[in-house]
Amino acid sequence: MAAERMHSPEELLSVGEMSRRTGVPVSSLHYYEGLGLIASQRTAGNQRRYPRHMLRRVALISVAKRLGIPLDDVRDAFADVPLSTMPSHEDWQRASRQWKKTLEQRRRGIEQLERELTGCIGCGCLSMKACNLLNPDDELGETGTGARRVPV
Repeated sequence: MAAERMHSPEELLSVGEMSRRTGVPVSSLHYYEGLGLIASQRTAGNQRRYPRHMLRRVALISVAKRLGIPLDDVRDAFADVPLSTMPSHEDWQRASRQWKKTLEQRRRGIEQLERELTGCIGCGCLSMKACNLLNPDDELGETGTGARRVPV
């Protein structure tokens, strides 16, 4: 059995190697870098090289994407996780706690929508006047049905 090669945290990976290791297309890696979600260094020949610790960031971005979490939310969650140095365990724990709060808020919102949808589907009225789901915060609804604004 061949001895496994030990990897240094400072080891740099080419964009192709990052893509192969993460399953994320090169174009997506470039896009994530443009958004500031990941960072690379440039060689003398202007080729991108990613620190190994970017693998974790890309893996978390992939999971978030698969779950439908917007990249802006990912960026917010990563805001205090350093890009230029290998993040500590504490950095990731802090980001995890903050992200968990955001996800819990989203879950509560989805559960509320589910309750409203269940009531709406069960009701079947589809009333634009009375249905709070289809027409939330209807300011003109109190003045009666039909068009209320006249073009000038």
